Amino acid sequence: MDSQPPLRLAHSSDSSITGLDTGLMTDVSSLTAAEATQLAESAEAEFMFALESAAPPEAQRALRMSQARLGGGVVLVMGEDPTGGYWNKALGFGVTEPVTEDLVADVVGRFRTAGPPAGVLQVAPSALPEAWPDLCARHGITAGQVWAKLLRPAGLDPERATTDLAVGAVGPSDADAYARVYARGFGMPEDPHLLTMFAAAAVGAGGFTAYGAWDGDRLVAAAQLHVAGPVAAFCGAATLEEARRRGAQSAFMQRRVGDARAAGCAWLSAETWQEGGEEHNPSLHNMRRAGFVEVYDRVNWVWRP
Repeated sequence: MDSQPPLRLAHSSDSSITGLDTGLMTDVSSLTAAEATQLAESAEAEFMFALESAAPPEAQRALRMSQARLGGGVVLVMGEDPTGGYWNKALGFGVTEPVTEDLVADVVGRFRTAGPPAGVLQVAPSALPEAWPDLCARHGITAGQVWAKLLRPAGLDPERATTDLAVGAVGPSDADAYARVYARGFGMPEDPHLLTMFAAAAVGAGGFTAYGAWDGDRLVAAAQLHVAGPVAAFCGAATLEEARRRGAQSAFMQRRVGDARAAGCAWLSAETWQEGGEEHNPSLHNMRRAGFVEVYDRVNWVWRP
């Protein structure tokens, strides 16, 4: 991992970086398209970088992980990715520096050297250069799934959540259970090294706050929050199938909004896969109900060897 500084985000003491009002905001329409892109892309890049960087050394070695800051964004590599490529990502580009052929070649070179089955470049549509189709053709990159990028003003009060589950912060004694729920809820393999990455975040590594929902003594849902400057990333929430439709996600939303406000955040960021045709994404509808607004759709650009 290199030593470049993190992506530049406006802090309450430095609103001149983006010109944003860093008080409690109540309307996404107060943002320009460029400001919305900066907040949404930087928040996601920072939480992904923090999550993978905080994985224990043994997991870093076993999964052949590396993290780098490059061209204004981040490149995350996992050569032995148990998911088949999900954790190989390049994102956050086009916010402070342009997306160039040299940048794409560098990213693809890192993926190719590590040898995962796939890697994904996640670039906001407004940051794609005119020559993007030709660039993709030269580097073996094709369009994949579309994700919705969403923002929510922290000043908007959340709806009151109702659940019969007990919702609260996760402590060290819950870390292993949290990691397994997180993996199962997202349909990921319970690889022991991958689980230690989730468990590290559960105890605050990388600046995360982790939450759980319990049915009696059993943890059945998990969620995370990551704060970077004026924006908090709602970076993943998963519920075991048998505990769904019991209000865990709404309760997580309410709790995280309050905690993000307490941390001084003006904006909340989230992302999930966009619906198409007859597809239905419950997470997207939960986010809309919680006050999140879709600011743009972003294609996952997939590289394969």
